[in-house]
Amino acid sequence: MNIVLGFTEPPYPFGNAAARWFYVLFKGLVERGHNVTAFTAYSNESDRLAALELFPAPKYDLRMYPARQKSSLLNKLQTVAEPYSYLFNDDFRRDLKARLDTGFDVLHLEPIWAGWLGKKHIKRSLVHVHYLSSIDLAGPGGKQSMSPLLFGLTVNAERRLLGKYRNIGVLSPRLRDAVAAINPRAHIDVVPLGLDTSLYPFDTAPPPMRRPTVGLIGSFTWHPTLIAAERMFTRLWPEISRRVPEARLQVVGRGANQALARFADTPNVEIHADVPDPVPYFQSTDVMLYAPPAGSGMKVKILESFALGTPVVTNTEGMEGLPAEDGVHAGIADDDAGLIERTIGLLRDADRRHTQRSAARKLIETVCDPETTVSAIEAIHRRIGSA
Repeated sequence: MNIVLGFTEPPYPFGNAAARWFYVLFKGLVERGHNVTAFTAYSNESDRLAALELFPAPKYDLRMYPARQKSSLLNKLQTVAEPYSYLFNDDFRRDLKARLDTGFDVLHLEPIWAGWLGKKHIKRSLVHVHYLSSIDLAGPGGKQSMSPLLFGLTVNAERRLLGKYRNIGVLSPRLRDAVAAINPRAHIDVVPLGLDTSLYPFDTAPPPMRRPTVGLIGSFTWHPTLIAAERMFTRLWPEISRRVPEARLQVVGRGANQALARFADTPNVEIHADVPDPVPYFQSTDVMLYAPPAGSGMKVKILESFALGTPVVTNTEGMEGLPAEDGVHAGIADDDAGLIERTIGLLRDADRRHTQRSAARKLIETVCDPETTVSAIEAIHRRIGSA
């Protein structure tokens, strides 16, 4: 097939969270013999260079364009009309139009804000939705995380975009139901986020004995993760630390120092911001405790914990899109007491941690397998192309 992809970040498996899937999708479609051109914005030069190395021409047709700086007056005006469309600069739009004018079978856009690029090609476009701001911002403090104007513009724009398209992909049944409520006429397919687990080292042997360590790894510029961290510090960690006084907490991720500065002096806590490689932190964590209050879509740091063999305790929000069982693949509870008990139970039982981590790795290899997820997308493309 003749496929055009539109992304918000380069297809680099260690960059932006969504880019892990962009990498799997682009690579998988090309390997299946399709004629694929990928257009992407980028905000990080190192990610651009890394993607170019992974996808060299002429085998891959990857075209990348710097995202505009959102502080400019033009971008602010554009945000009013089409929120987040400033990501796609004039060169991106001109070259995409020229490529589409040569003919194509499917225009595949993701995540939702890339939908601004396909308004003239609705019948032959697929928008793959990773999350919905209307859900994410409905949790504690969500509306307060941005200006009332931007909140209103964002939620309204989401509805406008979803109402236009007839082919929409989503990561989870929850997102499917939410999108169907907005656009009951759309053909909505659930396709989980594909993850190349071969890039995630998994040691089949149990980790060595060490100081019990609870971890929270994520981007603290994303509101649900920030609220999860605040819950950790104010409601979960004090009781865990009291009952397992030898334990330590390590919090790792983008913007962590600034966002969590008021917790920096908490005893037995380490905060690491903007680390070059999070894998060693996953590997030194005995329990990843991550319970976001309201965050739609699949949580990449949960997927990566499963892939790397880091035992997880989370809530139903954190486990969205994964058919995980409590006590088998992860500890799953929505109340504070349940989260605390499951975390302490794992900290005190190395055999239980090892059994759970092995089951979680098998689950992620099944649900997020690149072969399965790309095949699902390919089937949607064929349906659109034959319509």
